[in-house]
Amino acid sequence: MRFHIILKASLFISAVTLCAGASAQETNHESQYQNPEFVRLLHEDITRAGCNTNCYEFGPIHDTPAPRGYKPYYISHYGRHGSRSNWGGAQYKSLIEILSSAKADGLLTAAGDSLLEEVTVVNQIHNGMNGRLTKMGADEHARIADRMYHRYKKVFKRKKTTIRAISSTVPRCIVSMTAATSRLKAINPDFDIRWDCGETYQKYMATGPTDEIWAIVNKTTEAIDAEYVPDTVQIMRRLFTNPVAAKKKIQDVVKFEKYIFEAGVVTDAFELRPILRFLPFDAVYKWFELTNLHLYLGQCNSVEAGALRMPIAEPLVNDIVTRADEALSSGTVAADLRYGHDYDALALCSYLGFEGVGDHLTAEQARRQWFGPWNVPFAVNIQMIFYKNKKGDVLVKFLHNEKETLLRGLEPVEGPYYSWETVKANIKGYLR
Repeated sequence: MRFHIILKASLFISAVTLCAGASAQETNHESQYQNPEFVRLLHEDITRAGCNTNCYEFGPIHDTPAPRGYKPYYISHYGRHGSRSNWGGAQYKSLIEILSSAKADGLLTAAGDSLLEEVTVVNQIHNGMNGRLTKMGADEHARIADRMYHRYKKVFKRKKTTIRAISSTVPRCIVSMTAATSRLKAINPDFDIRWDCGETYQKYMATGPTDEIWAIVNKTTEAIDAEYVPDTVQIMRRLFTNPVAAKKKIQDVVKFEKYIFEAGVVTDAFELRPILRFLPFDAVYKWFELTNLHLYLGQCNSVEAGALRMPIAEPLVNDIVTRADEALSSGTVAADLRYGHDYDALALCSYLGFEGVGDHLTAEQARRQWFGPWNVPFAVNIQMIFYKNKKGDVLVKFLHNEKETLLRGLEPVEGPYYSWETVKANIKGYLR
């Protein structure tokens, strides 16, 4: 992962250089952006713009000391698969065809030629496999598992450590589970790890919005989509020596920009240079904002659609509660690890009432407050760390992407530690 840190630094330099060069043309657009902090974060690292295609960003770990007498005892986990390829058919084919035709006519600038080369490489790596886990995706889960073990060693120190791991039936989730549990087996070959996968789990491990929810989301974002048209002059000048002649090859420049965005949001997952650097920043922001809002409105406890979305997450919550009570009672299971998808991770955070990611917001509030790259990157993970004392009393702490988080509207016993019985009794209360 050291390479990824170095790569992130180089991406940052490239993105800032390009954004600075275009800043004079884009200043008049930035006043319409809802959150200047989002603008800053995207300038800092342009690869965050894909929201749920942002590669996992490992940060420092901090644990608030548990109340006296309580020790870590059991972990319940839900993790999204790691970094993956995108759905690449239309955008790769269209971009390569347009740029190749322009190249044949001598219309590409040096930047246009570079874009053609880089999209071709991405298409070759994609190799017709939509949603394929990358090496980085496997490494993310191996590292998260390693950090979880070393952070909570007491959970795994028993005569016979049993770990249950289940996965969505989708290959990228199975490979993510394999990467994580392989790291745990490497740490201690004596761990009794029980893997499972199947349609019964799929019913609650991989759920999504209904058509009714998507209709609300699309209607809500229509006006936002129409608010501004990104700069199309700049992209034509950047890529083509004769924009007028090149325009004959492109029916819709805004759609052309969107193809570049869609092709560019996973280059970081392949450890390649960011294709998004070719786009004007206002185009990047437009597609970022729409992606961000679709994720929040469709998967979280939004004012517009949350009442329809939250019940879909209930079976997953029920599984977490049932397995936790069983493990706490029997003392034979150290951890339950689940590997699924971004939609379910967001719905789970919202159902449980995680502050920040699970806030109850309108679309306009979400534009100013909800930042998808932090909330639902590749390998987003929810960890519930259960603590016991000698009397058998149980506290639980919630982690979102390895960071302690509080539950909206519920008072903790101390710090981020909650009574497990109180949590269970108030789960549906978080939906208010």
